[in-house]
Amino acid sequence: MRSLTEQEIRTAFVNCTKGEAKRLPVPRDLAERPWDDLDFLGWRDPQAPDRAYLATELDGRLVALALRCPSPASWQMRRSMCSLCVTTHTGGVSLMVARKAGKAGQQGNSTGAYICSDLACPLYVRGKKDAGAGARLHESLTLEEKIERTVANLSAFIATVTE
Repeated sequence: MRSLTEQEIRTAFVNCTKGEAKRLPVPRDLAERPWDDLDFLGWRDPQAPDRAYLATELDGRLVALALRCPSPASWQMRRSMCSLCVTTHTGGVSLMVARKAGKAGQQGNSTGAYICSDLACPLYVRGKKDAGAGARLHESLTLEEKIERTVANLSAFIATVTE
């Protein structure tokens, strides 16, 4: 993924108003992010732990989502699997809910997916971050195929938000 600017991220949100996108926190350390290892940029709001965000390039355009999720204090300590990167964690996967884009979202409709609570899926897939013993299932897929699967799963989730 290419390096992103704060302004690019703010204008890419598809499921919140322009005012909400203007006020939400964007990471201050964008220049230090490992962009070559990221399929998407994901972050939690440090002031509101029940809010998370992600941004990715999809079909040549930047798309960003605002998400709601349980705060870290309410994470259950059972083993769960991320629906994007297929990493298992004990207490590290949360149901992330996105308000749908457009009229459906204005009517209160939403969709959700179980995602790594720290939104570090690309780093888990590449082995750059460790989720603990047994976190990565033994698979015959190549790294490139695992990355493609993660991107396809993320694309499918975004499609449910924007449909």
